[in-house]
Amino acid sequence: MRKSRIKPSEPLPMLTPLPGWITATPPETLEVAAFKSGAALAHLNLATSADHVPQALWRERLALAAAEVSAGIAGRREGAGAMRDALHLTKAGDDPGPAGNILRQWSRAVSRPISVSNLGRTLEGVAPERIALSLDATGPTPVDRAALTLEAVLTDSPRGEIAALILADAVLSRALGRDHLLPLLGPVMTARDLRLRGEDLRLCCHRAAVRGVGHDR
Repeated sequence: MRKSRIKPSEPLPMLTPLPGWITATPPETLEVAAFKSGAALAHLNLATSADHVPQALWRERLALAAAEVSAGIAGRREGAGAMRDALHLTKAGDDPGPAGNILRQWSRAVSRPISVSNLGRTLEGVAPERIALSLDATGPTPVDRAALTLEAVLTDSPRGEIAALILADAVLSRALGRDHLLPLLGPVMTARDLRLRGEDLRLCCHRAAVRGVGHDR
């Protein structure tokens, strides 16, 4: 089994930081939050267009961060290092355990192009129809589409937080014109955030998008 090159304690200082005015204070209104998340995502696309940015390694790094948060949401105590070891030090065909399986979901999600079939192989138990509906989500901004996806998936499956986050990040990434899923919401959203609905959830997702863009700089 290939060992991951990711080290949880080592950041990847490859991207220029967000302008201070975007992160200075959490926006209190949906309109301001949407403006700031839009600015952050535009900055992200510009900053990551450089040839020197190792896209696959960066996605894998964020997948590990998202998996650690997802494990916490699922009531697991394993940290990033333990999750990485559980997955990458397990023999092929063996069960890496609950935490390792969470990391495997995120790793598979970021390693393959975004499509109904690829996400279907990643998210066991999620119907292709639900994945297709999620990828076709509409909304005024990419983040709004991700928030609507989160709400729809969690309404159908209240305990499906990991699938909801993966699908929401897939929707957000696709709306940004990316071929592969980039975990932006997964590494920063909490169990409390996922209990929100309607405009409260949208506001939370816009704030999370800004934190996600600034994550691991």
